[in-house]
Amino acid sequence: MIFDDDAPDAAETPEPSEEAAEEEAAEETTEETVDEAEASEDEAGEEPAAEEEAAAEEESGEESAEESSEEAVEEPGEESAEEAVEESGEESAEESSEEAAEESGEESAEESGEEGSELTLGESASEEEEPRRPRQPVLIRGKIDRHGVAIGTGRRKTSVARVRIIDGDGAMTINGRVLDDYFQIERDRLLIEAPLKATETYGSVDVWVRVNGGGLTGQAGAIVLGIARALQAKNPDLHEVLSSGGYLTRDGRMVERKKYGYKKARKSFQFSKR
Repeated sequence: MIFDDDAPDAAETPEPSEEAAEEEAAEETTEETVDEAEASEDEAGEEPAAEEEAAAEEESGEESAEESSEEAVEEPGEESAEEAVEESGEESAEESSEEAAEESGEESAEESGEEGSELTLGESASEEEEPRRPRQPVLIRGKIDRHGVAIGTGRRKTSVARVRIIDGDGAMTINGRVLDDYFQIERDRLLIEAPLKATETYGSVDVWVRVNGGGLTGQAGAIVLGIARALQAKNPDLHEVLSSGGYLTRDGRMVERKKYGYKKARKSFQFSKR
């Protein structure tokens, strides 16, 4: 259906003129040019930014390459320095070990030479060895008088013997009597001559003895101790021989005394209960 009201409106709408069309075309061209200019400007702005980014990336790549090259250069240098230090340490250690080995070899050679020079066999060794010095006495109980006579006093049980020794031909006098005449028992004579024979002075010294108290056994023991002490005073080097033989030991064994109420030292009287 067609209404009457709509028709005049359609008739009243004017058609666009040519001038308006030209203006619209001009405006469109101007807008297009403006858009193109803006696009070109945007492209121009993007290109420098891209170039700057590329340049920055290149610079960073160069820096990283330089750093890597520097590290590569530094690491071999450090390694080479460490290797040089280690090699020098090893060389010094080897040199020191060689020197020590040489010194030890020289010392061992010297010691072996000294030992070889000292070690000898046969008679030469016995000739080179010095004789051991006899042990010196700590206390000498004998003495030498102003005439050079050695004096010694010996005791045994209740006997006391005073002995004098001087260089001579081996004579022995006991209470003005000869040894064989005074002591009839051979055991007592051998006992008296024992210290003289042990020191190898038998027959080269004269012995004069004055003894009293006790019996013959006690007197013989006292004379032995007196002779040993006189020989020690005459020559202290004889101490070791006399001491090892037991001639300088005082024999303190004596008879035990009798007690009151006993028949002897320990023997009792017979007991009777009733």
